[in-house]
Amino acid sequence: MGIVFSPTYGPAASSLPEGSRREQGKQYLAAGKAHEARALFADLAQQEPKDAELFVLLAIASLKLREVRAAELYLRQALAAAPNHAEARTLLGWIELEVRRDYDGAVAEYAKVVELRPEAAEAYNNLGVALRKKGELEKAVTSFDRALALRVDYREAKSNRGWVYVEQRRWPEARRDFEEVLKLDPEDEGALYGLSRVLKEARDYAGADQALRSLVARAPNFVYWLEWGQLQLVRYYWVPLLIAVALFAQGQYRKRRGEAHGG
Repeated sequence: MGIVFSPTYGPAASSLPEGSRREQGKQYLAAGKAHEARALFADLAQQEPKDAELFVLLAIASLKLREVRAAELYLRQALAAAPNHAEARTLLGWIELEVRRDYDGAVAEYAKVVELRPEAAEAYNNLGVALRKKGELEKAVTSFDRALALRVDYREAKSNRGWVYVEQRRWPEARRDFEEVLKLDPEDEGALYGLSRVLKEARDYAGADQALRSLVARAPNFVYWLEWGQLQLVRYYWVPLLIAVALFAQGQYRKRRGEAHGG
């Protein structure tokens, strides 16, 4: 939810006024107490069955409990109460994208959020991600462009656009985006990894090696290690080649020596 609530101590949640109980539920969510939060929100939703926000909060609690089906049902209830609830459609779009892999459904939900909140950079970024997953790369770039027009320092949108450029093999544009992201945050993993890919394509193996070493140092991910290992094979391909030639030459020398001695 993007809000951090400080824990409070006082009356039991059931004896608090409705507004205070809602805040208590949000505090439960912030503290990782998803079961308690969902129970409290469910009780409030029985009293306020047309309160869309309560169903969105129930969906968030369910997602924290890894109960995606329940979350989806709560979001449908939220939209039945308020069809233009942007947060509900955003969460539903995420479920369509990341869980269902229904990219058409995700694009439809995020496009609706863009209509509802045309001033929100996040809405265009989400739509761009869904369009990229769907394979509509040019439309994805356009969506990221709009997000960045609204917020020039939007790192996620710039990095996402960079990865679309990688898929399009537009290496100069991808490099520009990743380097600009790293100016804003030198430790951005996605931009570092993307830059390593771009530099490798440009045969700047030293630069790619530096980017991958930075990644491995702060995030020992197997994928980064594998990329680094592959880069070393490309960068120093002549070393195993020389070893192979030396072994071959040594074998030929021994063979001829054996033949010379009647072996």
